[in-house]
Amino acid sequence: MSSFVVEGGHKLSGTIRPQGAKNEALEVISAILLTDEEVTISNIPEILDVRNLIMLMEGMGVKVKRHEKGVYTFKADSIDPSYISSDDFVRKCASLRGSVMVVGPLLARFGHAYFPKPGGDKIGRRRVDTHIQGMINLGATCEYDVDKKAFSLAIPQGNHLKGCYMLLDEASVTGTANILMTATLAEGDTTIYNAACEPYVQQLSKLLIAMGAQIDGVGSNMLKIKGVKKLHGAKHVILPDMIEVGSFIGMAALTQSAITIKDVSYENLGIIPEAFRRLGIQLEQRGDDIYVPAQESYVIDSFLDGSIMTMADAPWPGLTPDLLSVLLVVATQCKGSVLIHQKMFESRLFFTDKLIDMGAQIILCDPHRAVVIGHDHNFQLRAGKMLSPDIRAGIALLIAAMSAKGTSVISNIEQIDRGYEDIDLRLNALGAKITRQ
Repeated sequence: MSSFVVEGGHKLSGTIRPQGAKNEALEVISAILLTDEEVTISNIPEILDVRNLIMLMEGMGVKVKRHEKGVYTFKADSIDPSYISSDDFVRKCASLRGSVMVVGPLLARFGHAYFPKPGGDKIGRRRVDTHIQGMINLGATCEYDVDKKAFSLAIPQGNHLKGCYMLLDEASVTGTANILMTATLAEGDTTIYNAACEPYVQQLSKLLIAMGAQIDGVGSNMLKIKGVKKLHGAKHVILPDMIEVGSFIGMAALTQSAITIKDVSYENLGIIPEAFRRLGIQLEQRGDDIYVPAQESYVIDSFLDGSIMTMADAPWPGLTPDLLSVLLVVATQCKGSVLIHQKMFESRLFFTDKLIDMGAQIILCDPHRAVVIGHDHNFQLRAGKMLSPDIRAGIALLIAAMSAKGTSVISNIEQIDRGYEDIDLRLNALGAKITRQ
């Protein structure tokens, strides 16, 4: 288990560019399974989760060529059908959260796929009902394989997937993406209502359209797909990672530093800049860059009636749940109070006990809500020893350690590496003092 040794109290300065979006990468790389022609994808973040998905692809027979950093060509013209039904493949899928995205493409193209309980962060219950029900709606059968500990999805012999109207029980991003990919090769028309409309899904839709899919309603919560018999090759560029952009804003604020975040695709950040402004953080949009100036104090807004500010996650264009951990740790040094309401996952706020040990004033109300009373930089967080429980809590703890007095040790940093590429090297270039051990 590797660790970060973080010497806190150093101000940051300079320019940093966000990596490609992790969540988009997992979706568009999975989409290459829908065709036997070459698909070239650029701006791929070379992080642990993405590297593991690419290795999974190679294991099932996909030809992968790395042209340069972040630029890959995939060709899925020699998939081994027996391997994608093997115990080894299902076991590997179960250990990788991103593997859920290969289920729809495998089912649509090869007629059968296993859906194990997904791995990844231990942040609470993560249902797969939306994915599976959507595929059943399109005509797949579903049985639970006790030996493989996975759902077995199949197109009945002699049948085809057929388009239909469906109303999703939740606006699941991965569920929408999986069903969307499946529907592109189904016969007839499919309508997905209450679809997620995050930029990741929009980007996936654009790739599928470039591959020959017929999709209307991109960017809305109603997607209409006219099935085609075959998809072809294409080229695609992944957006900058909005979660990294938000993480860098948080780092600048908590360390009272001035930095420039380059090429953020500002139009795709949604409400994220406004969420940080509600914590009193000034942001300047400069073309497609964000400049975060150094501030002595950050004053949390109140609602118009004077009540305490509440920050809650919501489906796009609401606030992404992946940034609530960062917003929470930033609030510990703001002036005022805020209620953080994590609606989606019931275990994501449990890392707050580490922040409390560092001197933060946080009341954990229940698994979903925490009240943060900011120190207004009148009390510097204390260094400590901590363990990263998941990707987003891990980056929040790293931000806290960067602002703390003394030297902190964060273990289990493999969780951070799953979502942030070379984060220690990139932050050290801004003036941080982070050593990997």
